[in-house]
Amino acid sequence: MHKEEMKYNFSDIIAQFSIGADAFELVPFGSGHINDTYRVKTPANGRDYLLQKINDYVFKDVDGLMNNMLYVTNHLKQKVAKAGGDPDKEVLTLIPCNNGLYYCRDAEGGYWRMTTFLHNTKSYDLVTTGNQAYQGGMAFGRFQYLLCDMSAAMLVDTIPNFLNIEFRLQQLADAIRHNAAGRLEKVKPEVDFLLSRADGMRDILQWGRAGILPLRITHNDTKFNNILLDEHDNIQCVIDLDTVMPGYVAYDFGDAIRSIISTAAEDEANLDAIQLNIPLFEEFTKGYLNQTISFLSEQELKSLIKGVLLLPYMQAVRFLTDYLNGDVYYKIHSPNHNLQRTLAQMQLLKMLELNKVKLTAIIEREWFGSYNNRVLSPDHELMPAFQKSTLNYQTQKI
Repeated sequence: MHKEEMKYNFSDIIAQFSIGADAFELVPFGSGHINDTYRVKTPANGRDYLLQKINDYVFKDVDGLMNNMLYVTNHLKQKVAKAGGDPDKEVLTLIPCNNGLYYCRDAEGGYWRMTTFLHNTKSYDLVTTGNQAYQGGMAFGRFQYLLCDMSAAMLVDTIPNFLNIEFRLQQLADAIRHNAAGRLEKVKPEVDFLLSRADGMRDILQWGRAGILPLRITHNDTKFNNILLDEHDNIQCVIDLDTVMPGYVAYDFGDAIRSIISTAAEDEANLDAIQLNIPLFEEFTKGYLNQTISFLSEQELKSLIKGVLLLPYMQAVRFLTDYLNGDVYYKIHSPNHNLQRTLAQMQLLKMLELNKVKLTAIIEREWFGSYNNRVLSPDHELMPAFQKSTLNYQTQKI
């Protein structure tokens, strides 16, 4: 273990959890950048667990965070069991502490939690096949579907304003005004590019405030490696629930698309290498709408393409803000790393804008196809929209 990890008294920490293990083997686990995670093997009872040190610098309301996780996992387990599934395999299981809470504190005041370890599962950092993209869409769509009857008012914002574009734009404005690192002159074209699109990027937030979009419980970090697949590459469980909080469905859809549609890395220096993998977009959309078509409103479906444009835009805003501030938030590997990231996300946004009509048509086509495979009541609000869309599909080629 690293020297930093040696200071933790793991015996005392693990003893606070109700697992009845006097002996254990502990190894670092995973590649997460926020929380420290360890796999706990207990030979006596033959069960494995994941122990996590919660980053209370990022998540300042640990009690609220853990209440969110408990509410959500309990709800998911009930829904999965009712549908005939296996809640212990398909949903994370929090382990209580001896005092009845679901987190404990170490001698230095650090926060810890524990979940059961899900055997025979795997995750991928990159999406490389159509089936993986489809399973990803199914996973996050099903996650939203299972939670669509749970009130978002039950949850707190674990990171306030996390996906609030107005907040991110205000941060950028502050960074421009202060110009702390003296870099503003160098990036005026990038600033102009982002500010010229600012008004249109507020649509989802403004529709939500106007009551046009319902506030739902969303994951808010829909990277593909936050899905566990079984040995056959089928979805099993959505993980990393720290950012599960009230939000809009387009945020989850857009963030997932941002992570799978680009043919290059998030910080690709060769901008010509940044193209769109539209077949992966199509498969993800198909899987997502297969699970969500029965509860999404027509306006939510219309908002999906806006989420596809918003999330890379927002990430570019955040990267450029950090660059102007002197690289104080994101870890960098070179002096211009945040600028390189900004340019890559701007290029991805440009490609998405060029293909917006095509991507929108794919969403509409898969929407219509999913509708044909679902049973909706005749008075469902989607019915008129699908009837109107029929004419589009008869005349429009993708």
